[in-house]
Amino acid sequence: MRKKILLGTGLFITFFILLLMWYKFTYSMEFVESYEINSSELPQRVLIATQGSEYKEKVVSGVIGEFKSQEVYFKVVDVSLLDDVDPTIWNAVIILHTWEIWKPEEHAKAFLDAKYSSDNIFVVTTSGSGDQKMDGVDAVTGASELNDAPDHVETISTWLDVRLVDLEIHDL
Repeated sequence: MRKKILLGTGLFITFFILLLMWYKFTYSMEFVESYEINSSELPQRVLIATQGSEYKEKVVSGVIGEFKSQEVYFKVVDVSLLDDVDPTIWNAVIILHTWEIWKPEEHAKAFLDAKYSSDNIFVVTTSGSGDQKMDGVDAVTGASELNDAPDHVETISTWLDVRLVDLEIHDL
């Protein structure tokens, strides 16, 4: 009887580990190659740290598109590269990350725990339920629904516009 219990427990643990591996492989985000829009010499500088998904790509391209007629330098990097980011050299930092396996993306969490400021950091957190977010961080939350992307682009763009207008006023 003891062998059956141990065998059953071992099979359950193996199944659970395989389930977690499948979930991670199926739903984990792709790495985003870094790219830049406009000259890094411009005074208005925006960093966007994101993960690879169709929803996040739509939001990032939408936000950049809203500011294409303005002289704003955008740098887009993968969230995993946040460890080396100094938020003080950016007028705004926008982070799009996914809640995976009951927790936020580890690099986003470490960065926000150490450097979060509602003055120049905007966070978009996606999760299956659409309502997960880190404590103490103002964030737009959602479930990576493509039809929500235009609303999130508008929300982010409005926030960003205020930061960039404030910069222009202070530079006068």
